[in-house]
Parts: sequence; structure tokens; C-alpha cells
Amino acid sequence: MPYSYPSYLELTKNGMLAERTQQLSKALEECRLCPWRCGVNRLAGETGRCQIGGDARVYSYMAHHGEERPISGVRGSGTIFFSGCNLHCVFCQNADISQQNYGLSVSAEKLAQMMLALQELGCHNINLVSPTHVVPQIIQALQIAAGSGLSLPLVYNTGGYDCQETLRLLDGVIDIYMPDMKYFNQQTAERLSGIKNYPAINQVAVKEMHRQVGDLVLDRNGIAIHGLLIRHLVLPGGAADTGKIAQFISEEISANAYVNIMNQYRPEYQSGDFPEINRRISQREYKAAVQSALDAGLRRLDS
Repeated sequence: MPYSYPSYLELTKNGMLAERTQQLSKALEECRLCPWRCGVNRLAGETGRCQIGGDARVYSYMAHHGEERPISGVRGSGTIFFSGCNLHCVFCQNADISQQNYGLSVSAEKLAQMMLALQELGCHNINLVSPTHVVPQIIQALQIAAGSGLSLPLVYNTGGYDCQETLRLLDGVIDIYMPDMKYFNQQTAERLSGIKNYPAINQVAVKEMHRQVGDLVLDRNGIAIHGLLIRHLVLPGGAADTGKIAQFISEEISANAYVNIMNQYRPEYQSGDFPEINRRISQREYKAAVQSALDAGLRRLDS
């Protein structure tokens, strides 16, 4: 296998992880970690769009069996759900976590203990859900956990609104990137997530992720150990422009990209205020979305 151990262990040995930890921690003093670039001093308790200060907040952590098969495997994905988010999607299915910040503040030491506990449970990986706004806190905890024996791949499970500059500091740290690609049209992105420039930022971010880790690599048991896994949620009426996103992935990322075309959309949170998405998708709509991905040349579609 080309990747026999998590990437971050090499950075731990050569001292680079400690250097990245310092760089990212300092970034909290004038936060520009994500494309909002709020500029607030989170170490002093100020908060920006993500609503999170100097400490990360965690809603829950567990062995999760409901992710994609290469991520969950048979023993589950060691999932840590972070509170807060830099997106404000009107159809969010976890608005109590992302918008209302349900959860508890945790120190880097406590977060490291969670990672080690998930490894002890036998999970295949450490799955960081909504990590974009708490990258410094995660890396602080990782340095502690790696020094105490953590050796699982890291999954960066993101809504896809990520800064290229921050991602570059994660080069060699993250083993598996799992971003959303939500929209192709900027007007749709602004209407449904409050972010006009989401498509352009998202496309640059996913390209950077692929540059770092390449196409998804599975072990002999079908478990992901390294690479990129892209998620795309099909919206009613084709609002997400699935075909155009699939074409972008095939032409600009890789025709061998592993993609999950997701059919679990349901109207949640504020969806009732947006008639065009205030319903579930039909079976016909989902089949058409999958066919558009196949027509674009994508063949590694999650089943």
C-alpha cells in the first residue's frame, strides 16, 4: 500500500506539526481562517460568522456507521461533530449544532482525549465534521493525541467553503478530504446559503485538496486510507446544478474522483420559506442526477 500510516505522523517526527500548530494558533488573534475573513480576535472571546471563540465546541463524538462505505467500514468512523459553521444553509439538517451552537466548549487536551477514545473503540479514522472554523484547535489537539499514540487517518469533512491558505497549512496533515460541492450557480448559493462566492471558492478549495491527496485510495478491505471523496446533495428542481458540478469534477479535478451523489435531501430548518426546495426530491430527479454524473464521465460513484 502506498500509504501505510497517517500523514501527520511524519510531520510529528520532524517537528513540522508543532510549527503548523503555532502558525494556526496565532491566526486566531485576527481570524482569517475561512473565506469570510472576519478579522476578530477569537482568543479574546470575539466571534465572527462561525460564532465560535478561542475554544472549539463539540456536540458529540461517536463511532458513526452512517457515512459512505469506505469511511464507515465495519467498525465505524470516529466522528467528532463540531458546533458552529461558516455556512448558513436554509435547509440545514443539523441547525441546532451549526446555527444554535448546541454543544460544550472543549480544551485541546479534551479534544485529544476524544480522538484517542475513538481509536480505542476500533474506529477506522477520525472524522472531523464541520472543521473549517476550528482548524487551529484541531491541530493543537492532534499534536497532543499523536504524542500519545494516535495513528488513525484524519478525515476533513467540510461544507466546502474553505480558504486555500488554510488548506495549505493542512498539507501533509489531512489524509482524507471529504468536501461538499453544493452549488454551481452563485445566485443559488447566495439565496440558499447566504454566500454569493461559494462556487468559485469551493472549486479552488477542492482543487487544492486534490492536489494534496489525489484520488481516493482504498485498502484491500475497501476502507479509505488516503485521498479525496466529494459529496454532492441533489436539490429539488435541479437547483444544485448537479450536471455542471459533475462536469467540473470530471474535467477540472479527475474523472477518477470518488463522488457521492446524495439523495437524502429533506426540507428542514428554514426550507419552508423557499418554495422551490420545500419538498423532497423525486426518484426521477435522483436518477437524472446520477445519469448526469455518468454522462460527465464519472464512474466511481458511491453506492
